[in-house]
Amino acid sequence: MNGTIERAIILVMDSGGVGEMPDAAEYGDQGSDTLGHVASALGGIQLPTFQQLGLGNLHRMEGVAPAARPVASFGRMLEQSAGKDTTTGHWEMAGLITRTPFPTYLQGFPAEIISAFEKAIGSPILGNKAASGTEIIKELGEEHMRTGKPIVYTSADSVFQIACHEGSYGLDNLYRICEIARHLLVPPHNLSRVIARPFVGDPGHFQRTYNRRDFTVKPAGTTLLDLAKEGGLKVRGVGKIGDIFSMQGVDESHHSDGNLDGFEITLRLIEKSPEPGIIFTNLVDFDMLYGHRRDTPGYGQALRDMDGFLPRLMAAMGPRDAMFISADHGCDPTYPGTDHTREYVPVVAYSKAWKSGHDLGIRSSFADMGASCAELLGLSWKGRLAGESFAGVLA
Repeated sequence: MNGTIERAIILVMDSGGVGEMPDAAEYGDQGSDTLGHVASALGGIQLPTFQQLGLGNLHRMEGVAPAARPVASFGRMLEQSAGKDTTTGHWEMAGLITRTPFPTYLQGFPAEIISAFEKAIGSPILGNKAASGTEIIKELGEEHMRTGKPIVYTSADSVFQIACHEGSYGLDNLYRICEIARHLLVPPHNLSRVIARPFVGDPGHFQRTYNRRDFTVKPAGTTLLDLAKEGGLKVRGVGKIGDIFSMQGVDESHHSDGNLDGFEITLRLIEKSPEPGIIFTNLVDFDMLYGHRRDTPGYGQALRDMDGFLPRLMAAMGPRDAMFISADHGCDPTYPGTDHTREYVPVVAYSKAWKSGHDLGIRSSFADMGASCAELLGLSWKGRLAGESFAGVLA
């Protein structure tokens, strides 16, 4: 390895979109703007660290003015993959574009899928429809506890979600039937993710927990994480990164209980695990707690929390560390519905070794970030990863 950095720290604001993409109307998402609309709905938001890094330079956000001399390079990235989900977004950031969309089932899953699943687990199911995760456990949670029948539902994304009560059904049992579903869902029904959605509490007071797990199809090609591992670098995933990549190219997976826990785990890895490599962190609360639930004040507070954490992370970084902040899709909490939104995502690149920030413009693919990380780490990426590197302007 002969790169200009030794370690890449990638922070994904899950759903932190910055405005509708040119093809947003094809997805029913015209006019969406997650970060811009959150800031406007709150009458402006103060994010001094993000402002210093150039967030206000790459996108209009009320209260976040453009920095005269941003300390990081900044831009927006366009998604080339078909879809607007977690899997395709993360894979593309890591250099793998998904041209064929994963299947979705807004009218519920066909009988052949449900019958095979019920036979395999030895039980009927409840639900089988597109629904909000919090609403469906309100509707069917009590019946699930009484009968032991798992709740199966989906959304506009390519997901087979199974909700079960941690106490009455058991986490291990939930994970077991999710594994069964993952093995059953092969082409043409190869959904992107099977998601375990555990909850606790009593009827009328159910609450989802952070013991969710994502059972994802394996990446259909090479990613930045594969190249890093081949090059002898350590790849550590925080949050659901290990699940999203089905552990392909991931050496360690560190579960997190939301954003605040994810911040602390990331900081601990920076300070206690100095080996060259990649720390890849997904910050799920932006999406799970605030985007999908249309909680604009909550989304704003999550941005403030991250803004307050970033100075600690930046102070802990070594001279050959680089930090990249981005997102995998949008999920505008001010927009109708509860689904992801097809948006540009930000890219912010910072290192103590770089003397000034640069305007990276509009990048033609999320994969540009993965290509740039690979080049900076000294990995041979051309012909193996999609995207165009912007490493040459970071100095």
